[in-house]
Amino acid sequence: MIHIYSGDGKGKTTAAVGLAIRAAGAGLRVHFCQFLKNGSSSEIAVLRQISGMTVRYCDVCKKFSFQMNEEEKKAVRKFHNSMLDEVCNLINREEADMIVLDEIFGAYNSGLVDSDKIFEIIGKISANEKKELVLTGRSPEKAFLKYADYHSNIEPLRHPFTKGIHARKGIEY
Repeated sequence: MIHIYSGDGKGKTTAAVGLAIRAAGAGLRVHFCQFLKNGSSSEIAVLRQISGMTVRYCDVCKKFSFQMNEEEKKAVRKFHNSMLDEVCNLINREEADMIVLDEIFGAYNSGLVDSDKIFEIIGKISANEKKELVLTGRSPEKAFLKYADYHSNIEPLRHPFTKGIHARKGIEY
């Protein structure tokens, strides 16, 4: 089954984390990948402690994509694609019951991941209703949405950022 959490509101990663914890609590093997994030988000520390949970993130991602030069983008793209290759291998070996690709749409929209690899993963999961794939991020293309079994669009109705309050550790990251 394919789950998509999209939209401009806060909570896409939070929803994916909650689902991953629920799955691990039920004994499922979860592989949680964060794109465009370097492991400094607070949820990573807890996820790494959960039995049955494997966590990956982009070690080489040190800046927002719009701040990266071409060399940095190339390194991030290579790392992201290696994470997707790892996911394909896990699926082929049937070593994961749930795979989370957090911020995959941001990586895709920034040109920091090969779309063919994403669609290969979607195809493998779509063919197996006992596996779960969770995709998060803003502005997913319609090509992705047509595969969704679940699609939640998170809309910001109110957010402290509009008052000039920036992201807070433990709340937004």
